[in-house]
Amino acid sequence: MSESAAKIESDKKARAAATLAKKEEKAAINKAAAQKRAEAKKNSDKKPESRSARAHITFPVSRVDRLLRDGRYAPRVESTAPVYLAAVLEYLVFEILELAHNICSQNKKTRITPQHINWAVANDLELNQLFQHVTIASGGVLPINTASTEKKASKKTKKPASESAASQTY
Repeated sequence: MSESAAKIESDKKARAAATLAKKEEKAAINKAAAQKRAEAKKNSDKKPESRSARAHITFPVSRVDRLLRDGRYAPRVESTAPVYLAAVLEYLVFEILELAHNICSQNKKTRITPQHINWAVANDLELNQLFQHVTIASGGVLPINTASTEKKASKKTKKPASESAASQTY
């Protein structure tokens, strides 16, 4: 029995040594990882950058992300979805404001009003299709050229002065 007891004792010592070696190895790995983190923290004196800044867009990515999650449109939201949606929204706003600015410039106005936005959307085929069922508050209505309005416009025009003067001569 003494042989088996000695064998058991040696197995215990071997397992204890192996466990100790594993603990030392883990401690060394953790120490190295901590040193790397500390070194990276020292080297990176940059301020944290927002997701909008990283994507080089103006619209708030974090707000779009929060609204997507709070809206419960889907059970899960991928991290790139709000970035893409914010970029698309920013592009649409830029296009609409550019067209509205052009209309304001043509009318020699300096302020963009809802009516200018309504005209801009209506004059662009793709935006008109996108905003087909949208009513813009205080947008007014677009002048529609039909056959009846063209006839009324042509009746109101005066004849040239030379023709009217010729009919008055005796």
